[in-house]
Amino acid sequence: MKRAVKALAMEGAMLKREEWLAEAERCEAEGDVLTCASIVRETLGYGLDEDDDRKDAWLEDARSATNRGRYETARAIYAYVLRVFINSRTAWVAAVELERHHGTRASLEAVLERAVTAIPRSDDLWLMLAKEKWLAADVDGARKVLGRAFQQNPNNEDIWLAAVKLEAETEHEAEARKLLRMAREQAPTDRVWMKSVVFERVVGARAGVGAETQQKQAAAAMELVLEALGLFPGFDKLWMLRGQIADEDLGSVAQAREAFALGVKATPRSTPLWLLYARLEERANNVVKARSILDRARQAVPCNDVLWCESVRLERRAGNMAQAKTQLARAMQEVPRSGLLWAEQIWHFEARTTRKPRCLEAVKKMAGGGGEAGEDPVLYVAVARMFWDERRLEKAQDWFEKALVQEPDYGDAWAWYMKFLDRHGTREKRADVVDKCVASEPRHGEVWTRVAKRPANAQLKIDEILKLVAAEIQ
Repeated sequence: MKRAVKALAMEGAMLKREEWLAEAERCEAEGDVLTCASIVRETLGYGLDEDDDRKDAWLEDARSATNRGRYETARAIYAYVLRVFINSRTAWVAAVELERHHGTRASLEAVLERAVTAIPRSDDLWLMLAKEKWLAADVDGARKVLGRAFQQNPNNEDIWLAAVKLEAETEHEAEARKLLRMAREQAPTDRVWMKSVVFERVVGARAGVGAETQQKQAAAAMELVLEALGLFPGFDKLWMLRGQIADEDLGSVAQAREAFALGVKATPRSTPLWLLYARLEERANNVVKARSILDRARQAVPCNDVLWCESVRLERRAGNMAQAKTQLARAMQEVPRSGLLWAEQIWHFEARTTRKPRCLEAVKKMAGGGGEAGEDPVLYVAVARMFWDERRLEKAQDWFEKALVQEPDYGDAWAWYMKFLDRHGTREKRADVVDKCVASEPRHGEVWTRVAKRPANAQLKIDEILKLVAAEIQ
């Protein structure tokens, strides 16, 4: 190929770069993988000067080849790019993703090994390699990778926490606790302190742990969180943990109330903290106090649809439907393009016969401003549920899948879809959705977050959390 390209260039008969790539793909289709790679290696840079944005052009070539199912061509392109731009994290990540989806575990680990050698200071590449070792049940291999990562990235927060997670999930509690103590000394960030508190809570919530041990762990967690708040009083998650430990683990509403009250003063723009405070008072039958807290919250965090929705729900749960409707009308005026508020109206304030026109109105109004704001997965799920309620199952499935495409990170959409498929889907379809959910690793969603963050569920895998959320969501 090298001689051929040189001869063609001397004769002025050289093909264009795009034509060579098409020839490479044709060779791949015919099974001539080595010829395909040779064509890419000798012609990919032809006609491009160093001043041109070569890397972006080559990465786009690789993506196009991948989209056409020409994975060997894409692999050859990435190999060429990484010879020229060996320190490009973007190129290495793209090559890793190709192997993750279209290669073998061995090829994926090989690319990651080359990546961490080329860019040893890139902690995310080290974490990817450690995760692959862990997924392959090679726990010792994962430990060794993280040890090498420490040498290249001393006192890196993410690597510390990855090492802790590895030990905790393999039930080496003493080692995990030791690592957390060292991390608090050598990488004392607010997140490291938060994870230390969470670890103590999780240990106390594990199955088989006695009441005395639970109390001991709760006390240790409270001691840690108080120490952490002395260092990071502006970190809202620490205040949330202090209140949750007091309420859920120690059974002290008074201590929880004090924690949340101090927390909203220290971090007044934390929506989750305001919600926890209001819900604590609501559970204690102090609806008037909860209402007052939410009023203060909306002043501190204006135009927040989550806080408005909670105010509406507070009145609805208390049986004050007239007040709830008034609150919802005010909320829709302040935040007119909130899928959360539209879903609340559709499912709790509309008769069954008027849900469909209200869904159509919501979709039109949400899309009225154009752009991504018109594409809200919460609204998509509401529309899907409406079609499900009408027994228009194909339409419902389409809208559930629109929600997942729009926001794969939205765990509640996965749970609603699984709930739907449990009744109307095939075993193969349910298995496919579970696999896709696991690959997407959702982290957000009102019910998803609540279930996933329970200390007792800390060791559960994504498919297990999905099952719990699908059972709880309503």
